[in-house]
Amino acid sequence: MGKRKQQAKTLRIFRKIHRTTGALLFIFFFFVSVTGLILGWKKNSNGVILPKTQKGTTADLKEWLPLDSLHTIACYTLHDKVSSDYSLELDRIDVRKEKGSVKFVFVDHFYEVQLDGATGSVLSIGQRHSDFFEHVHDGSILDRYLGTGGYIKLIYTNVMGIALLVFTITGFWLWYGPKRMRKAGKS
Repeated sequence: MGKRKQQAKTLRIFRKIHRTTGALLFIFFFFVSVTGLILGWKKNSNGVILPKTQKGTTADLKEWLPLDSLHTIACYTLHDKVSSDYSLELDRIDVRKEKGSVKFVFVDHFYEVQLDGATGSVLSIGQRHSDFFEHVHDGSILDRYLGTGGYIKLIYTNVMGIALLVFTITGFWLWYGPKRMRKAGKS
């Protein structure tokens, strides 16, 4: 088999891999791309995707209330102002020393309560839509609802990472292969 025929055969194989991978993972690529775009805008969405970080009265931690007191205020606020049915299980506590505020992010329904670190005043109550989009983006939304302990996310991120690598390699070859063949044909 000649060099040109071998190059054409390789090109057909790469095209088939590229097309098949794209067809099989289309819906996943769609979700990854849309959620990635949304997440890219989260801090520039005027609080729609991610609540803005509010400013408290002081950044001096010596003047702040103890964390357990702030936690109690956040839990009371969630139940009083949002829903008494929501779990008080925390996803994380985000201390923004430079802003003088602390965010208590709850697991259920992706709510956060922002408090002034020094006074305990409620600065903001908001739903973190960005957290939901992050869970869809990385596949952990299925782990959350099926209780699989992170295994779906692990498999999903491996499949998507390998697929992106395959797309990169085959896409490059689909672009470069014909150029190489034309160049070889002129020699």
